[in-house]
Amino acid sequence: MDGEPERMRKRTVTVAVKDGAPVTRTQWWTRYGPVVTSLNSQVPLPWTGTTAYALHDPNAANLRFADTSLGLSKARSTDDVLGSLARHQGIPWGNTIAADRAGHSLFTQSQVLPRITDELAQRCSTALGRTTYPASGIAILDGSRGECALGSDPDAAAPGIFGPARMPTLKDAPYVENSNGTAWMTNADRPISGYERVFGTVGTQLGLRTRGALEDVAAMADRGRLTVRDLQRQQFANRVPAGDLTATDAARACAALPGGTATGGDGKAVDVSEACAVLAAWDRTMDTGSRGALLFDRFWRKLEQGVPEAELWKVPFSAADPVRTPNTLNTDAPGFAVALADAVAELRAAGIALDAPLGAHQFVVRGGERLPMPGGSGRLGVWNVLEPTWNAARGGYTEVPFGSSHLQAVGWDGGRCPVARTLLTYSQSSNPDSPHFADQTRLFAGERWVTSRFCEKDILSSPKLKVVRVHERR
Repeated sequence: MDGEPERMRKRTVTVAVKDGAPVTRTQWWTRYGPVVTSLNSQVPLPWTGTTAYALHDPNAANLRFADTSLGLSKARSTDDVLGSLARHQGIPWGNTIAADRAGHSLFTQSQVLPRITDELAQRCSTALGRTTYPASGIAILDGSRGECALGSDPDAAAPGIFGPARMPTLKDAPYVENSNGTAWMTNADRPISGYERVFGTVGTQLGLRTRGALEDVAAMADRGRLTVRDLQRQQFANRVPAGDLTATDAARACAALPGGTATGGDGKAVDVSEACAVLAAWDRTMDTGSRGALLFDRFWRKLEQGVPEAELWKVPFSAADPVRTPNTLNTDAPGFAVALADAVAELRAAGIALDAPLGAHQFVVRGGERLPMPGGSGRLGVWNVLEPTWNAARGGYTEVPFGSSHLQAVGWDGGRCPVARTLLTYSQSSNPDSPHFADQTRLFAGERWVTSRFCEKDILSSPKLKVVRVHERR
């Protein structure tokens, strides 16, 4: 540090292993945190005789989450929500979106992040950091210089993190929306800017899920006088923005292929003529009964893999029109016909009809019962995200491993109590012997909801109410 040697601290950790000998590992710690040897498989961080990389994690000592959550649970307004976040700063990651009965809305990216300003990154990044910080927001700083310390904001709950005033925040917009994307486009009419790169990007291309959600939510806000039922319908609309943008052009280009054939990635000609009509007739949703959804899903994944982003669209991205660009599928790209041929061949090899209903092949099994799952991949732009796993050897998609989890549609009808419908898509218990192992997953398959009961009178009127009185035996 500043030319003076500083010892690392050795920590030995032993972990018990079921049916095996304990495993012991040695960690080396610095003033910043433990030494690590990679960010991921693509970014190795080799420990050499001159350089070591230490991971600084400001959440390692963050025990404020419970206090923050308690404050949120007591909040009666969006101001109360923001107050708890600012006072405790306990959310380690994620965004907070809230609304109250007075009509106020809130978005804030109030999370515990190391206080890495763009100025600090410019001044202190290593050669590798000058690549990773602009690309991903991950800073790699020169830890041997005292001037590269993180510093503190006066309103921060702990040293070395950003204070609440630096968080990307939007209050009282007609709507706020985030689909695990940049805070910049929380509201298309009121973009947020001025925050440091470590929080996310500004003016960059949006994912299809964010684009589709902004379109849908903005349209709902323009329509106004929304009810909880409107929110429920939106959750299960299962619209495919990628399909709306491209399916018509894809079907047209498919029909124009000479002889109705296309050459796949293996060099073999594939008869794709049936696919043209299926894509044209597809309803552009990922409902369980949707025919053509599975074909488009497999085609789109292959198209994205086979065609560079710069060649995928005829109209490129524009920061001045981020929700509607890029657009117009470039069906002249060489990879277009290859993706179509490979998708058709893949489904036929698995014995799946090109117009098979989605729910016949996107499913989970609970207690021996096969439940069709509505929704689709975020890369398709689907709001109701499911991420199935394709296994060609097993004849298509295996059980859906993850996706939409906790769903809620909440509003007010003029009474004292919120009107709320909720759903735990994985169900309430992971115990196969529990009556709650599959109950809400079954509801999700049928696009049905649970009525949540906030007020005492609603709880007492529940037909499922069971009261157990516990007392101490003296």
